[in-house]
Amino acid sequence: MTTVTHPIPPVWNSESKVLILGTMPSPKSREAGFFYMHPQNRFWSVTAEVFGESLKNSNNSPDHTTTIAERRNFLLRHNLAMWDVLASCEITGAADSSIKNAIPNDFTKILENSQIHHIICTGKTAYNLWQKNCAAKYEPRYNLIAHCLPSTSPANAQWSKEKLIEEYKIILKLLH
Repeated sequence: MTTVTHPIPPVWNSESKVLILGTMPSPKSREAGFFYMHPQNRFWSVTAEVFGESLKNSNNSPDHTTTIAERRNFLLRHNLAMWDVLASCEITGAADSSIKNAIPNDFTKILENSQIHHIICTGKTAYNLWQKNCAAKYEPRYNLIAHCLPSTSPANAQWSKEKLIEEYKIILKLLH
């Protein structure tokens, strides 16, 4: 078990409408300095499909030809914000099920300076942590609705890429 402090700043701007939240960046994401960078994580390929775009090597192959700047631009171009529920926790590897001593991030600055009214949690653990640590503080104050989508992690193998794409299409509805 390792104590991890979140090392990646949030991605957002004043035009952001939907905030996508994971739990805590995986070791691969922390090493790369950006979200969903594990080579088998399907987040980028799923969201690219949802928006009818193609990110170069959107399957996050090890050569990372889609740069962090391109991923950040993709999010902002679609009025998406991204961060994680937790500011710090104790965790074993990337196993959300091992999280202990969770301390949530402070979302006040983002929510006060954007158009966000929907939270997308990428997996049950992120959603449960949001509900436990953040919902009562932020949802009434900022008129937020939180949604739980299936994790795009390789550990969530029962969800095919096609099924994930269908579920993640809700983002398109939430942006309008």
